[in-house]
Amino acid sequence: MRTRDEMLSVLKAQRPLIAPSMLKCDFGNLHRELEMLDAADSRLLHLDVMDGHFVPNLSYGPMVIERMRPLTESPFDAHLMISDPEKYLDEYMRAGCEAITFHLEAVPQPEALLTKIRRKNVVAGLAINPGTPFSAAEPFLKFCDLFLVMSVNPGFGGQKFIPDVVSKIREARASGGSDLIISVDGGIGKSTIGVCAEAGCDVFVAGSSVFDQPCYKSAIAELRQLANDSHAVC
Repeated sequence: MRTRDEMLSVLKAQRPLIAPSMLKCDFGNLHRELEMLDAADSRLLHLDVMDGHFVPNLSYGPMVIERMRPLTESPFDAHLMISDPEKYLDEYMRAGCEAITFHLEAVPQPEALLTKIRRKNVVAGLAINPGTPFSAAEPFLKFCDLFLVMSVNPGFGGQKFIPDVVSKIREARASGGSDLIISVDGGIGKSTIGVCAEAGCDVFVAGSSVFDQPCYKSAIAELRQLANDSHAVC
């Protein structure tokens, strides 16, 4: 398992990164899915954790992630869409999560928890929903390694991208500087990845645009190229 510094080096060196959203994978063939993602050079896996309380859906927890960990060397980026992330923090770390992101809406004063995650040698991330203004998160960016902008309302895959969130990516890049890793999650595909990359995004969480495609490798490569092309002109 990578240390925080090692994980940050991986994320920064390889951006832009396409992070397949495991919410959309075939859990009946999870081992095979991980093999195919490794073969597709996915480089980062996004783990969507939902508790049925903070969001109106249930997904999976640390036991499933723990079983996944020996099956791939890809870094694990856990997105905790749960009401009490601190209560379960150690379980996700023990399961092998190298980056942990929780929501400002769940923890309105996140400084202490972000600091705790960093002290445990894990990448600390903060997420905001589409309805939350960037100004609510800005005071806490200095305690973050990663800032996740939700471009759909969290809880279900396959939703339509909300274009208004692009301004939050621009604001985060201007405020957080080049060291802040900015991620976007929701409705990311060929028609939306470019505008997010141009705004300054580094990590693109992709569900349907990877898992609904016949070839994961070509889907990820195409998305990565589109992000690179937009980075090059911004």
